[in-house]
Amino acid sequence: MKADPAVQRRLLDLAEVDAELARVTHRRRTLPEIAEITAVEQQVRAKQDALVAVQTTLTDLDRDVKRQETEIDQVRARGERDRKLLQSGSVGAKQLTDLEHELATIQRRQGILEDDLLELMERREAVDADVSFASVELDKARQALEDASRRRDEALANLETTETRRSADRSVMAKGFPDDLLKLYDRQREQRGIGAAPFQSRRCGACRIELDRGAVSKLKEAAADEVVRCEECGAILVRIAEPKA
Repeated sequence: MKADPAVQRRLLDLAEVDAELARVTHRRRTLPEIAEITAVEQQVRAKQDALVAVQTTLTDLDRDVKRQETEIDQVRARGERDRKLLQSGSVGAKQLTDLEHELATIQRRQGILEDDLLELMERREAVDADVSFASVELDKARQALEDASRRRDEALANLETTETRRSADRSVMAKGFPDDLLKLYDRQREQRGIGAAPFQSRRCGACRIELDRGAVSKLKEAAADEVVRCEECGAILVRIAEPKA
């Protein structure tokens, strides 16, 4: 295949644009924000579960507190009724003894219930603090997720802008190449990632391998307009003049 040396040199400009587009594609897949979002999403789920757990415990304690208060109210009402009977003076001696005994039992029971209620209230206060802490931690995780998502979106938008601009540049540049040369370049790029690279100091700029003397001799003997390729990786080699000593 033949191509004007100046046209061949422009392949390096095209390869540079394609390399940038490849970097955009790679970066889009490997944005650190993507991994960060995955990790933070796991944190959000874990903190949501933690909040639900302590909220459930708080709900159970509220129910226990209400039941305990109801029972205390019932015991107090019964004690109040007995005291009124004692104060009425209308009960006999035996009933009076029974009432006094029952009232003493009620008072002991009320004391136990009130102690239990105090313990429940202390536990509830601690769990309520846990709920507040879990809520704050969840808010922090959600804020971190929002921040990471915003940074990801900004990075993707920047990549999209770069890709759009460089794709437009590539479309314009591609029109300046013969169809057969461009097809060869594109096929090589799709297969190996790099379509064309400079050849200088016996080294292929695509695979970075230093060619042997026989391959170098063939390249040097080839006509300037001959399209040559690397024997190792197949990339189109654009011969660059060696700097003069």
